[in-house]
Amino acid sequence: MNLDHTKITTLGELKSAGYKSKSIKDELRENLLEKITKGEQVFEGVWGYENSVIPELERAILSRHNINLLGLRGQAKTRLARLMVQLLDEWMPIIEGSEIHDDPLEPISRYATELIKEKGDSTPISWVHRSERFYEKLATPDVTVADLIGDVDPIKAANLKLSYADDRVIHFGMIPRANRCIFVINELPDLQARIQVALFNILQEGDIQIRGFKLRLHLDIQFVFTANPEDYTNRGSIVTPLKDRIGSQILTHYPESIEIAKKITKQEAQLDKRQSDFVYVPEIAMDLLEQISFEARNSEYVDVKSGVSARMSITAFENLLSTAERRAIVAGDKKTNVRLSDFMGVVPSITGKIELVYEGEQEGVGSVAENLIEDAAKSLFPNYFPKIDKLQRKEEENEYDELISWFFDGEGFDLLDDEKEEDYKSKLDSIGPLNNLLKEYQPDTPKEDSYFLKELLLWGLVAHKKLSKHRFEQGYQFKDLYGSYIRGL
Repeated sequence: MNLDHTKITTLGELKSAGYKSKSIKDELRENLLEKITKGEQVFEGVWGYENSVIPELERAILSRHNINLLGLRGQAKTRLARLMVQLLDEWMPIIEGSEIHDDPLEPISRYATELIKEKGDSTPISWVHRSERFYEKLATPDVTVADLIGDVDPIKAANLKLSYADDRVIHFGMIPRANRCIFVINELPDLQARIQVALFNILQEGDIQIRGFKLRLHLDIQFVFTANPEDYTNRGSIVTPLKDRIGSQILTHYPESIEIAKKITKQEAQLDKRQSDFVYVPEIAMDLLEQISFEARNSEYVDVKSGVSARMSITAFENLLSTAERRAIVAGDKKTNVRLSDFMGVVPSITGKIELVYEGEQEGVGSVAENLIEDAAKSLFPNYFPKIDKLQRKEEENEYDELISWFFDGEGFDLLDDEKEEDYKSKLDSIGPLNNLLKEYQPDTPKEDSYFLKELLLWGLVAHKKLSKHRFEQGYQFKDLYGSYIRGL
């Protein structure tokens, strides 16, 4: 029901307007049904969940369930919870001055019931916008029952000259203050077991008890919990009776394709427009960036139970553009293209986002990060150029012989990190067999993308042990595998 919140200021006016009370779960359900009927998008900006998580979440809302979103880090769990606010009515009436958003027609606090008894239909009404009906608490080991539910306030008792037996000395915690709102507890397993027990009554009966007071407040709250899988969290777990009281547990997941991952990264990256205009990013560079996360999630060195957050790709993209931007400014270029060698600048974004198993720790996080970039280049290579078989006869001809011979007959090829754009392109254009391969297998590649593709071709041949790549202080050197050694004999 759409009521004019600017004109209704008293309980009598609210009754005359035909207002009817409804629970928050009914409110969410009705508004969701309306959006589904109209074909409107509910959870905008969340990609990859259209056929998995979102239908399950909508079914949970329609079922009036409290919800637990279970998944690894960086899977948009909190974002989904925040977007549920869009399913609330735009404005909600409350008794003016109520700490716990008392419904004018169904008040539950002593303050509200006494005010209505005193003033009747003249009781003042105020309105709360849906944006203010979202409460969020990160579960940490120091959270107490008093924080969440409430406690006796000795200062209030002294100021009002009340005894501790009077329920007016109660200071309400976050949950009662979230009455008729969405309340999210993030990382639920981090909440101590005894605190989780305090939620039993609220979830099942919808009431609270504070410090032995015979106080039953029938709260109306939509709970949303987020948690990592229990086999990963060493800090604790969700106690079984609490899980039993949560209506729907929904499993989230990482993007299942490069295309979806790219949408998320481009949407979430915090970029300066001047930076975006200054640095051109080939689409294949975005593919490579996302492939790094896919490689990390399958790497023997990375703890799969910890997960690899989508934030890794987002921060890596920001670092990638900054690396190219800084390089171009140092070189004096007015515009630049992202290069594959710029990916060394994303290593800090990777090292802080992955948890390593024992073998990875022995390898070193920096080495693991560089290996992930090389593995990503190797994985993308067959998408653009003929596949190189592991078992191949030495005398058997293949598409890359001419290019390999070019390196065998020469002294190698250096690509410096801070090379001017003009010199960088000139160097790659000077390798005739490289240009021939690109013309033959990727003839429709835009000119601006072709240089990144040429670098990918070189990195792919290194990954398949057809060429060697050496990192030195100023950049990379590509050489044949054995020619320099043979010539030195």
